[in-house]
Amino acid sequence: MRNTIGKLLIGLLIPLSLMSCKLGPDFHSPSAPETRKYTEGPQPTHIKGAKTKGGEDQFLIIGEIPEKWWKLFHSNELNCLIKKGLARSPNLDAAFASLIQAQENRRAFVGQAFAPAITGQLSAQRERTNESAFGIENVPPSVFSLYDAQINVSYNLDFFGVNRRTLEGLCAEIHYKKYLLEAAYLTLTSNIVTTAITEASLRAQIKATIEIIDSNEKELDIIRKQFKLGGVSAIEVLAQETQLAQVKATLPPLRKNLAATRHALAVLIGEFPSEADLPHFSLDQLKLPTRLPVSLPSTLIRQRPDIRASEALLHQASANIGVATANLFPQISLTGNYGYQSDKIENLFTPSNNIWTIGGQLLQPIFNGGSLRAKRRASIAAFNEANAQYRQTVLQAFQNVADALRALEFDAKTLKAQTESEQFAKKTLFLVQKQFKLGGVNYLDLLNAERQYQQTKINRIQAQAARFTDTAALFQALGGGWWHRDCK
Repeated sequence: MRNTIGKLLIGLLIPLSLMSCKLGPDFHSPSAPETRKYTEGPQPTHIKGAKTKGGEDQFLIIGEIPEKWWKLFHSNELNCLIKKGLARSPNLDAAFASLIQAQENRRAFVGQAFAPAITGQLSAQRERTNESAFGIENVPPSVFSLYDAQINVSYNLDFFGVNRRTLEGLCAEIHYKKYLLEAAYLTLTSNIVTTAITEASLRAQIKATIEIIDSNEKELDIIRKQFKLGGVSAIEVLAQETQLAQVKATLPPLRKNLAATRHALAVLIGEFPSEADLPHFSLDQLKLPTRLPVSLPSTLIRQRPDIRASEALLHQASANIGVATANLFPQISLTGNYGYQSDKIENLFTPSNNIWTIGGQLLQPIFNGGSLRAKRRASIAAFNEANAQYRQTVLQAFQNVADALRALEFDAKTLKAQTESEQFAKKTLFLVQKQFKLGGVNYLDLLNAERQYQQTKINRIQAQAARFTDTAALFQALGGGWWHRDCK
């Protein structure tokens, strides 16, 4: 029995050696763009302007992006928070589950399409026949039993490559889901970094605003005393009270934004806002990297997970053209069965009751209203769409890097200018306050000096935070170093 089954399987699988045709285009990864730089004009290599916390300028160098690029900010609190987010994020869990689903779908298809389907069958039935139905008269009905034991084998020959192209598309889908996972990883880490920087900026602005309020309250006390002595008018007292009220009015929105930022930070690490144990971030805790590695333009398309995901969709669209093309050609299948059949169960497995069949089938589409050719044209159009989307993704990636590079360049200049402006405004306010106490200037001069100092201090804090944020944006635009994990 085993020898016969083996011969049957061999008879079904021998034609596999004849299969060498795979219709449709063979996919090749798109070439890297020929551009040699990211920005219009000379690409910046030295961020001149404001110094880093350590007193050094920033340099842009050609180099590899580290996997854990956020550690360059030298914040243990930030490192721990990102570690917690990577372990608990529902978005990462969902992306990973989607990848597993795609892998299992591919395994299921391989088992279905590339291996013979073998099933066992056991049946028993009791029948009563009427011979008059066959034109035989005067014969009493007969009653008998029928027992059947068989093994059925079927196999669809992939002569024109429909299964192989389908498998190619499923493998491309796995790559797509893998790069979506990497994109989710990069987005999560970048969002945690930028949200922490936003919190630090808001805390600094709140602190500066409270200091300004304290200063204005002291000024108000002085003016009220001068009013009692007749040195100033009631209008000047009201003007200072208005100035103080305006400054106080800026505090609740800052605190509201701070609360929303911490809520967002809790959700990013997969915790409820009411239960998250979050550290407090300040700009003084963060350190700007003095050396920022920048990838060559020729390597960017292999580093950005969104580009790799778009390429995988392009590959899948190419494979679908092959599937649609192969469906225009015949479908060939082989079937066979081996077993025993008897009217008595005790004699079922005797050699005289042995049965077997082997056969083949060719199914050729003849007329289907042009649907198969229309589907092929649709798959070609889908490939062209995926190709256009891929090129757009590449263009946007280069724009992201160019924007980040220019942002860093102008952030440094802005921070330098805002720092100098704050220093000058502080000196001006100090001198005006002294002169006002001595009666050398009027109240309007003092009010303008206070407003100017308040605005320059907030502007300096925002410019300082922008340098951190745009530094993180550069790492994100360059892909975040995820590819180093594949080497471990």
